[in-house]
Amino acid sequence: MKVTGGFEILTRLSFLVTQLTLAAGNSVVVVTHENLEEILVSNELVLLSFYTDWCRFSQILAPIFEEAASKIHQKFPENGRVILGKINCDKEEELADKFDILKYPTIKIIRNGLISNQEYRGQRSVEAFVQFVEKELLDPIEEFHSVDELKNAEVGNGIVIGYFVSKDHAEYDTYRKVASLMRNDCRFLVGFGELTKDLRPPGKNVLVYRGDPSIPNQKDYYSEYSGNMTSFKELTFWVDKKCVPLVREINFDNAEELSEEGLPFVLLFYNKHDLGAIQEFKTAIQRHLADENRVNFLTADGELFKHPLYHMGMSMGDLPVVAIDSFIHMYLFPRFEDINQPGVLKKFIDDLFSGALHYNFHLALEAQEKSESTIDPAEFPPVAHESKFKELKPSKHRYTLINRSKDEL
Repeated sequence: MKVTGGFEILTRLSFLVTQLTLAAGNSVVVVTHENLEEILVSNELVLLSFYTDWCRFSQILAPIFEEAASKIHQKFPENGRVILGKINCDKEEELADKFDILKYPTIKIIRNGLISNQEYRGQRSVEAFVQFVEKELLDPIEEFHSVDELKNAEVGNGIVIGYFVSKDHAEYDTYRKVASLMRNDCRFLVGFGELTKDLRPPGKNVLVYRGDPSIPNQKDYYSEYSGNMTSFKELTFWVDKKCVPLVREINFDNAEELSEEGLPFVLLFYNKHDLGAIQEFKTAIQRHLADENRVNFLTADGELFKHPLYHMGMSMGDLPVVAIDSFIHMYLFPRFEDINQPGVLKKFIDDLFSGALHYNFHLALEAQEKSESTIDPAEFPPVAHESKFKELKPSKHRYTLINRSKDEL
């Protein structure tokens, strides 16, 4: 008992020293396996830089991160708001494995003690870090002050709406923490007191979700949370399920993050002046492939991503076009209209993972070269091209990449 108590006291003292060091304005905290948990659970926002001394990008970042930490501490000096920390991956290999570090430096974002795969991928400058933290520490929940304001709120990808008796409740604290974590995936609104008394049972708090009207599944347009409102884990799971759509939009801001999820892309290239294809694609995925978790379903503005289109021999006039990018090859889905046929797009994905797309492509080329007869183009298997979206993965000009080979699909 004495040994355990002594260890706990030493751990607390170690954390206290860390906090006092921060209070003195001494920049970035050195994080180890001994103080990691205490730091994460004791702060609303933590930025962790995973680095090595021999990585030149880590060396470039170090003084910038130090200065940013000092300025951020000046803006947010109160304990428990924000900490910038650093982890030497050569000394803390287990932590590097725990956070699945594949490149140096990697800057992980931890909100309210919850470890996720979210990273800081913005500009590595003092000003950018300060602006990022300022934005992250803004209240993620917008308060509405009239029913008309609520009715006219833009849904976007979806809205979670809270009807609360007051702010002074553990259930609201949980709601705010979840909103902070999921702020980039959903919009969060709240109303209090008399304004919401007709929208909730007497003395009770209520959370509801209003969905994206372009999603075809009617049951997801509106639903009420029925779980434990003080359970951070349960509420996060519910919001994640509601707010993260089956089909996401890819752009140059999120392409690196999406590519690091490691799943092949099933892409709809569309013309922004004709958005009907997006609705059709979403409907087909929802209807036929709602349980498919081996790929990322994405929509891509054909104008923004015209280089991959041209690489496949397509142009804006050919849109809409569906293709798979495995980060090794790109395969063109033969006919967009066939996405509505049950099992056709699923077989296309199955053939990627079985290797049939790659094998049949080379087999057909050999057969075409040997045959003098004309082969019906409709019978050709999907054409294979070199991946272009692999170029949007983390760059060797920005990171020191850890080499982990991947079998070809």
